[in-house]
Amino acid sequence: MKWMKAVLPPVVFGVVAIALWELIVTAGRIAPFILPAPSAIWEQFLEQRQNIWEAALASGANALIGLVGGTVVGVLAAMVSSRFRPLADVSIPFAAVLNALPIIALAPILNNMFESTSSIPRRLVAGIIVFFPVFINTLRGLREVDPIHQELMHTYAASGWTFAVKVRLPGSLPHVFTGLRQASSLAVIAAVVAEYFGGLQNGLGSRITSAAAFTAYPRAWAFVVGACLLGLVFYLTTLLLERLAMPWRTRLIA
Repeated sequence: MKWMKAVLPPVVFGVVAIALWELIVTAGRIAPFILPAPSAIWEQFLEQRQNIWEAALASGANALIGLVGGTVVGVLAAMVSSRFRPLADVSIPFAAVLNALPIIALAPILNNMFESTSSIPRRLVAGIIVFFPVFINTLRGLREVDPIHQELMHTYAASGWTFAVKVRLPGSLPHVFTGLRQASSLAVIAAVVAEYFGGLQNGLGSRITSAAAFTAYPRAWAFVVGACLLGLVFYLTTLLLERLAMPWRTRLIA
């Protein structure tokens, strides 16, 4: 019953919103070239499902590599910063600057630095966008250490690295996954938006811009739906990994 209470309201709201959307567009209140009807988008989604699948695989690969790379760098940077307070004072503003970089400015610059057939710029964009939420949340978690655990490790004469690996990092897992939940969706957004600015024409972003350029708006929206589904897959996978890594939290919540 709990899952029904959690799932049913958004599902009902979504169905009602789509029905109103269809009704308004069909009634001519909104021009189809501004916002196509859901039925037209669904028709194009079914017709282009193979192309959407292939484009989603390309964008998903870029997002996944960027997510993994940004997460690894973010966690390592947070561990180093938690050990040396002056470094943390310097790295936090630097991370904030990276977070403030707009994708539309970053992607074209990186595209010009590599070959037009390279996927590295898109993966770098995704990794840079992922870095900030993972770094900030992990650093916050690493700093919140139970004093009892800290005294116990000092009693055992544990080294700083042992203390970080055995106590700090496991204790910061809830914060790490908070950052990962944010980063999982951002990685997909970054990978798709980076495709708007040249490079390989095999991802969802390039298909969206191509369809829009030919005024095939229902087809463009069909690829947008594919991007939404890809982001949802990344987010749900992150939730699953969180439950596998911290099963005790699921039991406590239940």
